[in-house]
Amino acid sequence: MTVEKPGGIDLNCDTGEAFSFQKNYRPERLFESITSANIACGFHAGDPVQMIRTLRLCSESGVQAGAHPGLPDPLGFGRRRLDISPEELDSYLLYQLGALKYMAGSLGVQLKHVKLHGYLYNMTSSDQELSRRIIGLLERVDKNIILVAPCGSVMHRTALDLGARVAAEAFADRAYDRKGNIVPRSEPGAVITDPAEVIDRVVGIARGEIVSVDGSVLKLKADTVCLHGDTPGAVELAQGIRRALQESAIPVRSMENLVSAPKEG
Repeated sequence: MTVEKPGGIDLNCDTGEAFSFQKNYRPERLFESITSANIACGFHAGDPVQMIRTLRLCSESGVQAGAHPGLPDPLGFGRRRLDISPEELDSYLLYQLGALKYMAGSLGVQLKHVKLHGYLYNMTSSDQELSRRIIGLLERVDKNIILVAPCGSVMHRTALDLGARVAAEAFADRAYDRKGNIVPRSEPGAVITDPAEVIDRVVGIARGEIVSVDGSVLKLKADTVCLHGDTPGAVELAQGIRRALQESAIPVRSMENLVSAPKEG
């Protein structure tokens, strides 16, 4: 018997990407709208105090907690290319996941997912060998953990082929080309800034489609949509998205409740 996955969409946000001494960083209101939080683990951004604060926010808000590990490049915010060995990559990921996992455990919070950050996310998304390596590492750590991957990417397809838990991610504020690839930020129109358009795109994604830069309609099956918390008006935008989804009778659920369990074997 085939078991259908429950319908709905998850709203995730990269968060904790600030130092604890920065008094103007207040993500609490954003947690009223999101369902999953990708917590910076101290390499590209964040620090131990900020990690604990964000985990507490997850616990208090009923938001799913996940790790957002990146390359050790705070000056470049983890977005620059670093030439690292496979051993270094494994060690960097385990270090960050281990730190966040034990912090979470001290608060009675479980880490449910992992979303790579910046250059590491982009690099892995199109590299099958690297995808296999990271999926294998995560499976050794926790076979039930969910990997967040760009919808339709090499990393997404590889995770499905290997029977790993994977959440397909889409971006409402980024333009897509007709092949389903995200348009590079260096190109005009790559980032969508009109709140009304972003809200409409989230509803479209939840229904299984998105309009590309040339006007064609792309079919996609995303489990989660990324909301950027560092953009102006992020709180109001997130609230508008939740209202639009509710008005469209589209359930908003955390990815733990949308992604199938890993295959046995």
